[in-house]
Amino acid sequence: MQFGHLRRREFISLVSGTAVAWPLAARAQHPGKLPTIGFLGTTDPSTMRPWITAFVERLRDLGWIEDRTIAIAYRWAEGHPERYAEIAAEFVRLNVNVIVTTGPAAPQAKKATSVIPIVLALSGDPVGAGLVASLAQPGGNITGLSMQWPDTAGKRLELLREVVPSFRRLAIMVNVGFPDAVLEASEAKAVARSLGLEIARLEIRRAGDIVSR
Repeated sequence: MQFGHLRRREFISLVSGTAVAWPLAARAQHPGKLPTIGFLGTTDPSTMRPWITAFVERLRDLGWIEDRTIAIAYRWAEGHPERYAEIAAEFVRLNVNVIVTTGPAAPQAKKATSVIPIVLALSGDPVGAGLVASLAQPGGNITGLSMQWPDTAGKRLELLREVVPSFRRLAIMVNVGFPDAVLEASEAKAVARSLGLEIARLEIRRAGDIVSR
């Protein structure tokens, strides 16, 4: 689901192969400086290569050519959430025109700036995460795509219960450093209780918390 519209001069659509409208901010540029997209990757270049390829190709289709008509500043957190704030602050210092990222890094990007437009290529529940006021009228400087993961978490459990009537126990593993995952786990827990399921919640804070059996 696409939410929000930021009113600016120019729009680019499609992030990672899914149509989404987002603006390059109409802020003053130094002579000769290309409009710049700050791309905050939560993982690493190899993991996101298909996304980046689709992103750059779609920009080209719309006439935005990397290093010719626009510049893209790539930064990679490489799975370290503590780097989100650092990268977002760097983008503010660089005065990029727009920040593109995903749900996990969105809170830190929002803290870093209320002026630079932020586009979420993917977000589980921007309303529940406190990123926007509503999908219809988000307000502020954030737009993008919402997958509404919390809503689907409960529906998946209900469907599973219908398919497997003997389903009685549920283990929920959640990365507590990922706001969308926390919201999804909370919804799943609430629905599980309503279905009378026995619940075990397992919180993951670091890679070492996952032990091979």
